Amino acid sequence: MKNYLVVIVSMLALFLSSCSNKNQVLTDYVDPFIGTGGHGHTYPGATLPFGMVQLSPDTRLTGWDGCSGYHYSDSIIYGFTHTHLSGTGCSDYGDILLMPYTGELLFENGSDGNKGYSSAFQKKNEKAEAGYYQVLLDDDHIDVELTCSKRVGFHKYTFNEVDTGRIILDLIHRDVLIDSEIKALSATKIEGVRKSSAWARNQQLFFAIEFSKAFFNNDIEVRVDTTKGHEFNFGNGSKAVYQFVLEKDKTIMVKVGISAVSKEGAWKNLEEEIPHWDFEQVKNEANESWNKELSKIVVEGGTKEQKTIFYTALYHAMLAPDLFMDVDGQYLGRDLQIHQADGFDYYTTFSLWDTYRAEHPLLTIIDQKRTNDFINTFVKQYEQGGSLPVWEFAANETMCMIGYHSIPVIVDAYMKGIRNYNIEKVYEAMKHSANLDHLGLEAYKKYGYIPADQEPESVSKTLEYAYDDWCIAQMAKELGKEEDFNYFIKRAQSYKNIFDKSTGFMRAKWNGSWFSPFDPKEVNIHYTEANCWQYSFYVPQDVSGLINLMGGKEKFIEKLDQLFTESSETTGRQQSDITGLIGQYAHGNEPSHHMAYLYAYANAPSKTQEMAARIMKEMYTDQPDGYAGNEDCGQMSAWYVMSAMGFYQVTPGSNQYVIGSPVFEKVTINLENGKQFIIEANKVSDENIYIQAATLNDQDYSKCFISHEDIMNGGRLSLEMGDLPNKNWGIENEDIPLSQIESEGFLEAPTLKNKSKTFYDEMTLEFEEFSDEAVIFYSLFSNSIDALILGSLKKDNFSIGVDNQVKIYNEPIVISETTYLIAWIQKGELKSPSAIAHFIKSPIGRNIEIKSEYAPQYSADGDKSLIDGIRGDYNWRLGAWHGYEGKDFEAIVNFENGQVIDQISIGFLQDNPSWIFMPTEVEFYVSEFDHKFAKVGVVKSDVKLEDEKVQIKNFTLNIDKAKAVSIKIVAKSIKQCPSWHLGAGEKSWLFVDEVVID
Repeated sequence: MKNYLVVIVSMLALFLSSCSNKNQVLTDYVDPFIGTGGHGHTYPGATLPFGMVQLSPDTRLTGWDGCSGYHYSDSIIYGFTHTHLSGTGCSDYGDILLMPYTGELLFENGSDGNKGYSSAFQKKNEKAEAGYYQVLLDDDHIDVELTCSKRVGFHKYTFNEVDTGRIILDLIHRDVLIDSEIKALSATKIEGVRKSSAWARNQQLFFAIEFSKAFFNNDIEVRVDTTKGHEFNFGNGSKAVYQFVLEKDKTIMVKVGISAVSKEGAWKNLEEEIPHWDFEQVKNEANESWNKELSKIVVEGGTKEQKTIFYTALYHAMLAPDLFMDVDGQYLGRDLQIHQADGFDYYTTFSLWDTYRAEHPLLTIIDQKRTNDFINTFVKQYEQGGSLPVWEFAANETMCMIGYHSIPVIVDAYMKGIRNYNIEKVYEAMKHSANLDHLGLEAYKKYGYIPADQEPESVSKTLEYAYDDWCIAQMAKELGKEEDFNYFIKRAQSYKNIFDKSTGFMRAKWNGSWFSPFDPKEVNIHYTEANCWQYSFYVPQDVSGLINLMGGKEKFIEKLDQLFTESSETTGRQQSDITGLIGQYAHGNEPSHHMAYLYAYANAPSKTQEMAARIMKEMYTDQPDGYAGNEDCGQMSAWYVMSAMGFYQVTPGSNQYVIGSPVFEKVTINLENGKQFIIEANKVSDENIYIQAATLNDQDYSKCFISHEDIMNGGRLSLEMGDLPNKNWGIENEDIPLSQIESEGFLEAPTLKNKSKTFYDEMTLEFEEFSDEAVIFYSLFSNSIDALILGSLKKDNFSIGVDNQVKIYNEPIVISETTYLIAWIQKGELKSPSAIAHFIKSPIGRNIEIKSEYAPQYSADGDKSLIDGIRGDYNWRLGAWHGYEGKDFEAIVNFENGQVIDQISIGFLQDNPSWIFMPTEVEFYVSEFDHKFAKVGVVKSDVKLEDEKVQIKNFTLNIDKAKAVSIKIVAKSIKQCPSWHLGAGEKSWLFVDEVVID
């Protein structure tokens, strides 16, 4: 009898535990304020999972830390708007502002110091939950509550101290308004449209507004003709104020439906989703919606702080991409035309450079239906906009960031069996994106890497293009497209062309040579929001190949150890995205996110466990500044969610997840197929971060990775945890994850030793050592056959016999005239990409002394580049300009035999958004002997600092035949960005190139 009782009690306990898990209010662990401080750039307002409305307070109008419209340190609220970006590094949205206030009629927000409709507030009177936000506006003692459905914002304003109240509708708020309309349909209903331009250049949002009370003043409308320096005529209204009699009931509720399609669509959304005035019902439904989504992953154990970090991260991972279609399926396409979605939901806000790494892999596990919708959206964007999305939102392709990272999202889903879309059309779109000629792709296809003098961020682009190409190769192989596979798998190895074996780093190549001077800690134009350390481990498609380049597994581990133990100081330009540093590892930005998991590929999984646990502990907290950097539309959060569960996908498209160090005693993933995958971490704690042993479905498990199929089949991964590393678990070659390109061979392009592009008398050209049994072929061209040069450069390579100038390299090459060089390596049937170089003979008889210190990353070809006859162009990122940060420029040009001068000229560049400004003036001095200088003139700038156009100006002074052995030029910098600039108070730049003397 006792045995039966034991069984019954045990079964009851299991049942109650199961019910408890299902009924957990997981939203209790969500704190939307996490990430709103520091540089997280999140917002605290009301939204639904992947919802179209993000109804949130706006406390900041400008600046990098105001990208979401809100910062935790602020104390003024300007109003409540219906669209926001979560965690981005660029500012936009903030559409359709409503703000309640009392007293006199006010149309301005008060940001200019005058009285306005904005209000002070206190943190103690502010509250945020999943799907709900509340605050007390101190100035007029108004309680504000916000909630929402997918496409409708719901406001509740309680005016505590007055009998009449006002609500302003401000369409000028934040970005530049280019057109608008406000129309009152009745005393309770308003409709209109806001068209604006900011990061996304052509945005439109229609709105339908319904008040719970009738306003008695329906014609208080202001027509504004100028805004933010732009002139428009808003004949149909840009701001309106509505006045209400409050009587006994001092509460006014407002419903706002939005649509990118039409006013009719906005009304349909409103009437379908919130047809009533029950605010509490909508609030509860929002909470239930979030609880349902969050329950896809149920964690047990851990502290309240750890659960708060985890579920807030999961919450943030479910904010974007966001819905971008009406209830009837209509949406605004990339061609800015209206289309009908058929069988899928259409989305926007694709921050793909960030989110392909962890956000989308997470969703392939817990949200496969939505993943299919994303890819169907990609197809429509390709059909309607001509390309797969790069960084798209609001039907605008911003082309922000690098790579074509829709492709790993597609391929990762495809390889995991998520295929509810037109596969041939998707494949066509992928090939199209990879074969464009923009953003360095033309050079990449031609040379096998991107030369730094042809495209900025050349190292990062080469590396990321190569990974994306590997993804295409995987899908080509699956589809039986052998020719495409061979082509793209070769491109996937392009990273080898920019790996410098002498230093062990991925380096920029400039004119066929390694760019110099070289400092791996330097943040410069060759890397995207990073430095050399933070990109030299980016070969997710071929970690084995990278390990071999670095000298084998022991050397690779040493290099990884150095990454994490190196000084955290960076040099070069200031880059606000490089945060969360452990050594040179930067968790605050995405290029570093996979690196802790690379140890496993070198048979050292315990080091992965140690570093993953450290990053989670040091880089995430439950405070407003709880993220190490921009949250970036879910990526920063998804990294934590994946890592806290105990695994991470280094290579989307591979179906392998590297096992790390779980945080919780138990994690249950409730899969869409009805199965569960459970991760148990027995004895896990802050100290017990190392895996001692493992079982998968009760069978001993020695692998330090797990497959996607294992997860989707359901089951149980049990990990025994301890406080010391078990260096015998998961270390055998058959137990480590595999990232390897198997091909018949690849030859890297040859590299010259020459560091300079210019010479005076003659120059000796010499190549670095190359593979045994390989031969370098080269050809030289002079300026007299420019046509032949240009025609030849279009060829992939030369071959022996094609041109009688092709020679075999046996010894250094001496040149004495301006020369073009083309060279490649052959080894049997293998042939490398070409190296291209151009060497220019400069006139003899003058030299330059630069008295100011230029930044190493903007050093061009050294001092003499200012008198070498090569002019920098508008794309200053190609490296032809000298850059001087926060200082004046001074230089002296000396003439060997003296010279009679008629004119002196020097070029400067302005790119205001990049903090580069013209000098205020340039002073010119002449010396007849011994550096005794006399001022001969001043040329003042006529370029407005506010002018955002990229432009070059030559400051030219005419002189009446002055005799000189030297001239001196002094250019006066503004030194700091002006008060109105995004970088106000930070050091400004002078960009200088080419002193011309006649």
